[in-house]
Amino acid sequence: MCTTCGCGIGQALIGGHALQRSRQHGGQMHFRAREANEHVADAGASRIVKLEQDILAKNNGYADANRRYLSEQGIFALNLVSSPGSGKTTLLVKTIAALNGAQPLAVIEGDQQTDNDAARIRSAGAPAIQINTGKGCHLDAQMVGQAMQQLGLQDGSLLLIENVGNLVCPASFDLGEAHKVVILSVTEGEDKPLKYPDMFRAADIMLLNKCDLLPHLVFDADLAIEYARRINPQLQVIRISATSGEGMAEWLGWVKDGCRNAVAAKQHIV
Repeated sequence: MCTTCGCGIGQALIGGHALQRSRQHGGQMHFRAREANEHVADAGASRIVKLEQDILAKNNGYADANRRYLSEQGIFALNLVSSPGSGKTTLLVKTIAALNGAQPLAVIEGDQQTDNDAARIRSAGAPAIQINTGKGCHLDAQMVGQAMQQLGLQDGSLLLIENVGNLVCPASFDLGEAHKVVILSVTEGEDKPLKYPDMFRAADIMLLNKCDLLPHLVFDADLAIEYARRINPQLQVIRISATSGEGMAEWLGWVKDGCRNAVAAKQHIV
């Protein structure tokens, strides 16, 4: 959990601007680095659990606010989570190209450093903002809420959030999204769902990515799916390749259905 892994040490940046939690500084919001003595490696287990509960409760408050805003605007938000190198950014680029302007969308990119992925998304034709978490290992709801404000999202749009590559902490942090989308690459092990069950339990859909490489790998796709559904029997699975196009039609159909449903639900909000 983030209270013990070092997450939060170092400064987070949103759109290149330093942010500090819960107070204004110089007209901008800033996330402050946690001081070393705020980490409780030497604290008792009960204190650590209490701190974890407090962190998650505060995050959930921001997530609820994000969710209300997204619902009121009819925006369909997805939180894409995976290990590093699973192909999230390539999948996003291909998704943007396939939608070809038919669906208004924006992207929030999460990485510890650089704005390389946000630059790739902008080059593909979509507005994007980069969140650099410093040494932080995940996005949280307050970061995402402020990024949404800077993006100025259109009503009825699609919001794609690419989380930091990590199968641990992002599972616990609600961002206000409609669904977590976990991406498992066939270049990883089939047993990833068993090793990181919280992430696969938290997700609603799994994209088994890079399937074009299966003929060249010793990877049992059926076994990987079996393991994932052992953890989450309701998990929807799409076998996909952003490179070859396999599964893209099914993925795009799922996304478009979600966007239509979000807009329809907005009509019933009083």
